[in-house]
Amino acid sequence: MAPSDDPNGSARRRSCGRRERGSFTAELAAGLPALMLLLFAGLTSVDAVTTRAACVDAAREAALAASRGEPGVPAGARYAPAGAEVTVTVDGDRVVATVRAPVRTVGARLPRLTVSGVAVAAMEPGASGPPL
Repeated sequence: MAPSDDPNGSARRRSCGRRERGSFTAELAAGLPALMLLLFAGLTSVDAVTTRAACVDAAREAALAASRGEPGVPAGARYAPAGAEVTVTVDGDRVVATVRAPVRTVGARLPRLTVSGVAVAAMEPGASGPPL
């Protein structure tokens, strides 16, 4: 029997196609929110890593400037990301600089994240206490 002689085969194919009609749309509607959430989380993670690297750089600059006897907070603020908080403390012969910065999250209703970077430097010989 040739495939064209089979009256049930073509009818079976047509009915199968009708049952699956619109299934891609339903699957897309169910999976799109999860895909968007994954995209937002990925973009926020990339921004958090970038902001943390900038915080570490700013903390290093602040600690080095303070260890030479220069003002550490303005030196760190030059390299810090927008909205960052720079603190410099002296502990004996060590200078500890900390930079904390908020991370922009993709999506207005997501919680705000804060990353930080810390750097430690030894006081230079002959340098007076840093003007913080």
